[in-house]
Amino acid sequence: MAIAKSAVILILCFALANYAVAAPREKQVGSPDIFMGKNVAQDVLLPGEKLVDVTSFGAKPDGETDSTQAFMDAWQTTCHVNKEQSRMYVPAGRFLVSPIIFAGPCLSPNPITIQVIGTVLASTDISEYTEGTWLQFEHIDGLKIIGGGTFDGQGKDSWQFVEDCEKRTQTCVRNPSGLHFEHVRNALIQGVKSVNPKGFHVFVTNCANFRLRRLKLLAPETSPNTDGIHISHSINVKLSRNVIATGDDCVSIIQGAYNVTINKLKCGPGHGISIGSLGKFPDELEVKGIIVKNCTMIGTTNGLRIKSWPDLYPGGASDISFTDIIMENVKNPVIIDQEYECYPNCQKKPSLVKIANVHFANIRGTTISPVAVDLRCSQLNPCQGVTIQNINLKLAGGIPTTSRCQFARPIFGGILFPPACSL
Repeated sequence: MAIAKSAVILILCFALANYAVAAPREKQVGSPDIFMGKNVAQDVLLPGEKLVDVTSFGAKPDGETDSTQAFMDAWQTTCHVNKEQSRMYVPAGRFLVSPIIFAGPCLSPNPITIQVIGTVLASTDISEYTEGTWLQFEHIDGLKIIGGGTFDGQGKDSWQFVEDCEKRTQTCVRNPSGLHFEHVRNALIQGVKSVNPKGFHVFVTNCANFRLRRLKLLAPETSPNTDGIHISHSINVKLSRNVIATGDDCVSIIQGAYNVTINKLKCGPGHGISIGSLGKFPDELEVKGIIVKNCTMIGTTNGLRIKSWPDLYPGGASDISFTDIIMENVKNPVIIDQEYECYPNCQKKPSLVKIANVHFANIRGTTISPVAVDLRCSQLNPCQGVTIQNINLKLAGGIPTTSRCQFARPIFGGILFPPACSL
C-alpha cells in the first residue's frame, strides 16, 4: 500500500476532468425533518430490527485483512435486500477498508442505522481513491451513524502530497475526504470519532436536515487541509457539542449553505470557524442564515472568519451571527477578510462578494493579535449591517488591543475592548 506520485497525478487528472464538466448547482430545498422533536441522544432498537454484522460476511477484525467486500455486502443486505428494519453493525476490532460508496435509496421504512463499535481503518494506497473520498454516503433519506467507534484515515503518509490550496484559486485537488455525504436527507451522525484523515474529516454537500453531534475529530496541528466539518449546498444543518482539533478549519462553510447552526463547539488547534472562501467559482450560491453560539476557540490561527477572494467572481454571505464565544490565545479572533491571500498591499480588483447583516456579540477572552477586530471589506461592495457588541479581547499582560474597519461602518455597542474603529 505504498504511496506513489503517479497515483497523485491520476487523482489530479480525474478531479480536473470532473471540474471541467461541472454545472452550477441549485439551492437545496428543505423537507420535513424526521428527527424534529425526538430525543436523538438515545439509541433504541426498533421492534424486529435486525443486526447485519460485517463479520458474518467475512470482515476480519485484525487490522490487516482487507474487509472492503464484506462491508459492501453488509450494506447491500441492510439497505437493498432487507425490506424490514435493519442496522449494519461493526463490532469491536480493527477493520481495514478501501474506498466504498454506500448508495441508496434504501428499502427500510425508517432511517438506516450504522452502528460502529470498533475502528475502521482506511487503506493507505492513495491510488485507490479515484473518487476523492473514502467512505461516501449518497442518495439516502434517513441515516444514523452511531456507536462510539473510530474512523481512522491513516493519512500521515499522504499529507506530503497535499497541494497548498490556500495558494490556488480553482483547480487545487485535495486529498480524499473521510466521511463524505452527498444527497443525504434526515441524517444523524453522533458520538463517533475521526482521526488522521487524508483530507477533510467530514464533508457534507447537497444535503438537508443533517445533524452532527458529539463528534471528536482529531488530527495534528500540522496536518494540511484536514478541515473538521465542511458544508456546502446544504440546508438545515445542525452541529452541537463537537470537539475538533485539526490542521485546518474546524468548520468551513461555503457556497449554497443555508440555515446552519453551530452550538457548543470546542475548537483548537485549527484555523477556527470560517465562512468561505467565497467568490472562488462562477455562479456561486449565497451563504445565508448561519448561527454560531456558545463556542470555545483555543489556540486557533483564526477565530470567527468570513473570507472572500479579490478579483474573481460574485457571491454573498448574509444573516450571520456569532454570539457567546470564548477565545483563548486566538490569532485574528474577529475577522472579515475580503483580500484573501492578497493582504497586505493587495493590488488586485476588489472582491465582488457582498457581505451583509453580520453580528458579533458577547465575545471574550485572550488574543495574540494586536488587531483583535479586523474588518477588511471590499471597496466595491462595502460590508452592510455589521454590528459589534460586548467584545472583551485582551492581549497577554493586559496590553490594549485595537480595531480596524476598512470599507465597513459597523454599529458598536456595550463593552468594547478593543475600542470601536475610528471611522
